[in-house]
Amino acid sequence: MLDDLDLAIIRELIKDGRASYRSIAKKLGISVATVASRVMALEKSGIIKGYTALVDYEKLGYEITAIIELTISKGKLIEVQHQVAEKSNVSSVYDVTGETDSIIVAKFKNRDELNKFVKWLLSMPYVERTLTHLVLGIVKEDPRYPLKVED
Repeated sequence: MLDDLDLAIIRELIKDGRASYRSIAKKLGISVATVASRVMALEKSGIIKGYTALVDYEKLGYEITAIIELTISKGKLIEVQHQVAEKSNVSSVYDVTGETDSIIVAKFKNRDELNKFVKWLLSMPYVERTLTHLVLGIVKEDPRYPLKVED
């Protein structure tokens, strides 16, 4: 079970994944050793999965963000989702409620890449249907979720 100190450390790492244990310790008024041991425990338990940079993908040439709904048949949802998740341009695969079974978020450099990807999806044995939405503008795209302090 996480306590308030674990949550405070996580909040600091969400703000800046490159923050040193020393700077976190100073902000929270605790020892560097405490921060180090807590972070190691959070990593070991799988709560902290890793560290990454926030990237502007458009500046790297990924002009198209697509949200693709999938309808999957014959109870093969998990198998299809795992195959899709292996694709490097796929950032998210969600198992959802509603009229579709799964939602994919992926980025593409051009329409041709998107076209090939959708055709690949449709060629999969248990994919019955896709519905592709193209993102016209991004208002917010940040995978970090700021943990709120409990009231």
